[in-house]
Amino acid sequence: MERPGEARMIDLRSDTVTRPSRGMREAIASAEVGDDVFGEDPTINALQEKVAGLLGKEAALFVASGTMANTVAVKTHVGHGGEVIAEEGCHIFNYESGSSASISGIQFRNIPTGMGHFTAVDVAARLRPKEMHAPQTKLIAMENTHNRAGGTVFPLEEMKKIGELARRNGIPVHLDGARLWNASIATGVDMAEFGKTVHSVSVCLSKGLGAPVGSLVAGSKEYIDRARVVRKMLGGGMRQAGILAAAGLYAIEHQWERLAEDHANARLLAEGLRRIPGMEVDLDRVQTNIVIVDVREHPLGEKGITERMAEQGVLFLAIGPGRLRLVTHIDVSRPGIEEALERMEKALS
Repeated sequence: MERPGEARMIDLRSDTVTRPSRGMREAIASAEVGDDVFGEDPTINALQEKVAGLLGKEAALFVASGTMANTVAVKTHVGHGGEVIAEEGCHIFNYESGSSASISGIQFRNIPTGMGHFTAVDVAARLRPKEMHAPQTKLIAMENTHNRAGGTVFPLEEMKKIGELARRNGIPVHLDGARLWNASIATGVDMAEFGKTVHSVSVCLSKGLGAPVGSLVAGSKEYIDRARVVRKMLGGGMRQAGILAAAGLYAIEHQWERLAEDHANARLLAEGLRRIPGMEVDLDRVQTNIVIVDVREHPLGEKGITERMAEQGVLFLAIGPGRLRLVTHIDVSRPGIEEALERMEKALS
């Protein structure tokens, strides 16, 4: 709790730091539940049906986290062994503790892009020949929006081309759509249009949507039936988890469209940070709710800046040499962004 004279904390480390709203807590408390391993939790079933419909898929599966969603998706597609083509900064490769490598026995063939999205030409150049000395291409993975690239949107038209290339070569495509909600709001493109380009999609409820926990994997009914077995194998079979699914349903119904506010706040933040000497922001990358800042020219460097601003009550992350990441979300309003900028300008100029 804030004390008299004490500056309130403004937390821009991630959109995962959000807390359930009063309405979401009420939805959790009143959720109807059953045993989900037996397929008998009505709230989970309702959430799975809703998300599958939004993504244009036959079925969906509720899981504990985004990492579990992607791990289940990869394992269901590839079984064990082979190679996955992905962007070099993607979440599956960088931020999931090597789960796909250790659990599915795959290796990655990464495409460097800078902007977080590659082309069908890039993929075609990396498809392995079908011969005994080469690892076989088992999956193509895309991320939309792309976290490490700064919340950039993977263009729909390029996703279509990659999907067509993959189908011609008999290779499945998975979309890590943890923040696909943001991509849809930013572009005005229905989630199902993105979903049509791939065989499976994962989406997260606990980032911009503000739910406390949960992700889903969506695909064909046959694919999700197999994914359910993999989820069980990983210890992801939950029982009366409708209390969690209720938060997800509430988030979709009440907190999805407001993501546009986060995007506007990210633009305000990015433009303000550019006024501080030694802090550079590529505004072309500020497409949704993530702002990447280049501080290589700032005398304090990324570590010094994060430490000084933590003392001033503004939290964000250093994500590499000379790079900071700030993420806008439902728990920081426009006045909060303005206050964060004011503190940063005073402390860092």
